[in-house]
Amino acid sequence: MSEPPISPGTHWLLFGVGVVGSFAFYTTVSRLLAPPPEDADSDLSKLAKKEVGTSSAFSTLNPNGSLIDRLDLLLLKTFHLDVKLEELHMMMGRPLKPSPLDMLHLKEFFAAAFGGGAFLLTGQWFLVVFGVAGFIVPDSIFNGRIRTRQQGIMRNFPTMVDLMALTIEAGLDYMAAIERILKNIRQDQRTELENEFEKMVNEVRLGYTRRDALKRLAMRTGIPEVRSFVGLIIQSDELGTSLVELLRNYAADMRFRRLNKAEKLAAQAATKMLIPLFIFIFPTVFIMMLAPMMKSLVAGGLGF
Repeated sequence: MSEPPISPGTHWLLFGVGVVGSFAFYTTVSRLLAPPPEDADSDLSKLAKKEVGTSSAFSTLNPNGSLIDRLDLLLLKTFHLDVKLEELHMMMGRPLKPSPLDMLHLKEFFAAAFGGGAFLLTGQWFLVVFGVAGFIVPDSIFNGRIRTRQQGIMRNFPTMVDLMALTIEAGLDYMAAIERILKNIRQDQRTELENEFEKMVNEVRLGYTRRDALKRLAMRTGIPEVRSFVGLIIQSDELGTSLVELLRNYAADMRFRRLNKAEKLAAQAATKMLIPLFIFIFPTVFIMMLAPMMKSLVAGGLGF
C-alpha cells in the first residue's frame, strides 16, 4: 500500500523548519568553536574598528523596516557578523563594491540558492542544510581577494623598506621619509602598498599618534611581515636606536625568505604534477594500450 503524497503546504513547512534548523546548528557550532574573548586592552581589532572618516556600514538598517533589513539585523546579531564583515572589508582595501552590506547580502543569496536549490531538485527537505554551506562559500571569495591584495603588497614591500632606509640615512625621520617617497610616485602608478602608507600619513596629520597609525597599517594589511615591520619601527622609536641598518637587514631577510619560498614551491612542483598524471594521463595511456587486447578478448581470442 503506497503512502499518501505530501501536500505542497507540508513541503514548504518542512523547508522552513529545515532552514531554521540549519541556521540553529550553524549558530551552535560557531559558538562552541569560538575562541574565548581576549582582553579589551590587547585587542587590536578594537583599535581599527573605526577608520578615519567612516561609519558603520550597517547603520542604515532599520529594525522596523523591510523584511530584508530585519533579516540582516537578525543575522548580524545572531552570528556577530558586523565586526567580521567590516574587518574583511577593511583588509580588502575598503572597495566601494562590495560594501559590508553587499557582502552580507551575498552570503544570504548563496545560502538561499544552496538550500532552496537542493530542496527543489530532490524534494528532500533535510537537504536545506546545504544553505549553511552556501552561507560560508562567499568567505572563500573574500579571502581570495584579500590574498591577492596581500601578494601585491608584499611584491613591492622590500623595495619600499630599502627606499626608507636610504631616505632615513639622508637625514629624515621615518615619517618624513615615507612622505618624500610617496611624493615622488605619481598617483596613477601607486600600488596598494603606497595607498596604505598614504592612509597612515593622513591619519598622523589628522591627530593620531604614530604608534596608533602604524598599528592601523598592520591591521589593514593583515600581513605578518608588515606587522613585524611596524613592531621594529615602534621599538626603535621608543629606544631611540638607528633604523637604517635595521631596515636594510629586514629588507634583505624578506628577500631571502621570498627566495626560499620560491625554491620550496619549485621543489613541490614535481610532486604536484603527479595528481594530473594519475587522473588524466595514465588512464589515457592504459586505455590506448589495453583497448586492442580487450577487444580481442571480447571477440573470442587474444589475436596472436
